[in-house]
Amino acid sequence: MGFLLVQALGGLAAGSVLFLVASGLSLIFGVTRIVNFAHGSFTMLGAYLAWSLTERLGQAGWPGGAAGFLLAALAAALVVGLLGALMERLLLRRLYRSPELFPLLATFGVVLVLQDATLALWGPEDLLGRRPPGLSGTVVLLGWPFPVYDLVLIALGPLVLGLLWLLLHRSRWGTRVRAATQDREMTAILGIDQNRLFCGVLMLGSALAGLGGALQVPREALTLHMGLSTVVEAFAVVVIGGMGSIPGAFLAALLIGELQAFGILLFPHITLVLVFLVMAAVLVIRPHGLLGRATGAGRSGEGGVAEPLRPAGPVATTLGLALIAALATAPFWTGDYGLIVLTDLAILALFAAGLHFLIGVAGLISFGHAAYFGLGAYGAALATHHLALPMMPALAAGMLAAAAGATLFGWFCVRRSGVYLAMLSLAGAEITGSAAMQWTDVTGGDNGILGIWPDSWAASRAGFYWLTLVLATTGVLALRRLAFAPFGTALRAARDSERRATSIGIPVRRLHWLCFIVAGTAAGLAGGLQTFATGSVFPTVLGVTTSVDGLVMVLLGGLGSLAGPLVGAAAFQGLKGEIMRETDLWQLWLGLTIIALVLACPRGLTGFARDLTGWWRTGGWQTDGWPTGGGR
Repeated sequence: MGFLLVQALGGLAAGSVLFLVASGLSLIFGVTRIVNFAHGSFTMLGAYLAWSLTERLGQAGWPGGAAGFLLAALAAALVVGLLGALMERLLLRRLYRSPELFPLLATFGVVLVLQDATLALWGPEDLLGRRPPGLSGTVVLLGWPFPVYDLVLIALGPLVLGLLWLLLHRSRWGTRVRAATQDREMTAILGIDQNRLFCGVLMLGSALAGLGGALQVPREALTLHMGLSTVVEAFAVVVIGGMGSIPGAFLAALLIGELQAFGILLFPHITLVLVFLVMAAVLVIRPHGLLGRATGAGRSGEGGVAEPLRPAGPVATTLGLALIAALATAPFWTGDYGLIVLTDLAILALFAAGLHFLIGVAGLISFGHAAYFGLGAYGAALATHHLALPMMPALAAGMLAAAAGATLFGWFCVRRSGVYLAMLSLAGAEITGSAAMQWTDVTGGDNGILGIWPDSWAASRAGFYWLTLVLATTGVLALRRLAFAPFGTALRAARDSERRATSIGIPVRRLHWLCFIVAGTAAGLAGGLQTFATGSVFPTVLGVTTSVDGLVMVLLGGLGSLAGPLVGAAAFQGLKGEIMRETDLWQLWLGLTIIALVLACPRGLTGFARDLTGWWRTGGWQTDGWPTGGGR
């Protein structure tokens, strides 16, 4: 009995800290409708700042004791809150009129900047924090010891919940926040300054993330990767509890804390997937979460009819054929390193093209496209390793595995829309990644599967490059053909107005499901090629970073053009390669470059090129960078 009590209390302590982080994320999304990917990095930064402050306090003999530690945590949270407000003023405020995924891309750039900034300031080693006097002991509960500090965390969770409730329900600012959460268009009509409101919300939400990270210092080792894992868990909490619902976030955080505390005892082999299984179940049963409600108007600039896709004209077709011909001759004018780079680029272009078909053509936002890339990679590797299949049948097996995964996950995902669909897709990727990590007898776990090389006829660099180029080009052209076929036309009609599409008899849900399968199959082919290109596969291919890389490539290139993912893949790979050669802090400079591109090209590189062409032809250019479409 005592052991169960200690486990339950440990889950409550973990849930309280998770609530602090998730409540800030829920508040930010509820008001701004921005999926703030940098929220986990703010948590990491709060932890590192608090570590530095507590180290100084410890060296000074802990002046103030426990109160001194709490003041240090609050100071770290304040600094992080100010950084959140600065990010809103300098970056996000310029993107409120942009397509809804571009703030996500911008905050991913912030993630890269903060990651390397933290590395430069604190170094790569894991850091262990101190517990201040008065909070370092244990108490005995039914014969089992329990940390005093965890009891303090258990008390802090409800305390912060109460303070947030008072702020939101007993203050004029909180009334405006709740009004903006329900209907921001109406709050703007009533004359509420949304810029100031959004800035305040970003500051408070970021401060809560920093406080959650600071309170982790005495409990866990600080790592440079803690931000990514934290933001994924925080997203799950927000979705389970309900977007914008602070009480829902509290309930969901405690539920996840208990799941993690007892899941390791009851289901040790699926502990990592329990959270996402619960999230998927909640979204299927209650689309808006446990305590969430349908929101009102979206962020300014959302909705509307996307710009139409246009078939390539004679000039573009000629240039495309010339580019393919030039790439086909690459083995004659570049070395092995160049062929490796071009092979990787062809694989990334196919992966990004499949994701663009899902997002740009069908309007289905996916945060978990890595699931199908990884299933294709593992399917090809397992077919070669365990069944001794040749390379081409193994690639087909990888495509079938990815298509099966897309069929399963897509059936659940298409029943929701917007960020809920995105989070269901993320759940599918996390479940698949956890299975690859823990099913060691088949996948090798962390050790992966090694020695997966091309057959002898494609073993040379040039031979495998030509094979990759042919398959990737075929896949991209097939996706392009589908985009202009009746299937793609129906998808675009449903994207622009699902209600009208349904009213004229278009089976929208079935088409969305088929779109998931098509996009997943393309990603599976890319994943299988990646396995043979590197000779191995590891669970990291299923991580959220792979999905985010795909989103970055699609958004950098531009959603409004089928050439966008190809341009975005080339730009991303080129920037990453060049910056990595110049500096060890390549993520910082890549993040800054991504932020600059988002601000300068809010419709992506292809959109900017079209705007530039329109300006050249007509001389018309609006002050916000969008073409007027007319003359002077």
